Amino acid sequence: MSKLFDMEVLLAGVLTGSPATRRRHLRQAKMIQAEIAERWQRATPWAWQRKHLVWFLEHRLNRRSDATRYYYLLTVRLLARRLQKTWIFNF
Repeated sequence: MSKLFDMEVLLAGVLTGSPATRRRHLRQAKMIQAEIAERWQRATPWAWQRKHLVWFLEHRLNRRSDATRYYYLLTVRLLARRLQKTWIFNF
């Protein structure tokens, strides 16, 4: 794939809050996308399954602080809402 998927365009419709919060969600969504693309070869969020996001939350954030994991969980929930999925994440 020669061009990276633009996460900002995907999340534009659901991002609210202060500019700092929007930047944080975008930065975290790009990190999630990069990790899933590297591990699972799923370049776009439409190709993701719930198990990919659970893997990210459980294995890539296992040594992070509770606050960091919480903020990534908020971003994951935002992604699920934008993808119109009914996935529930309780971490």
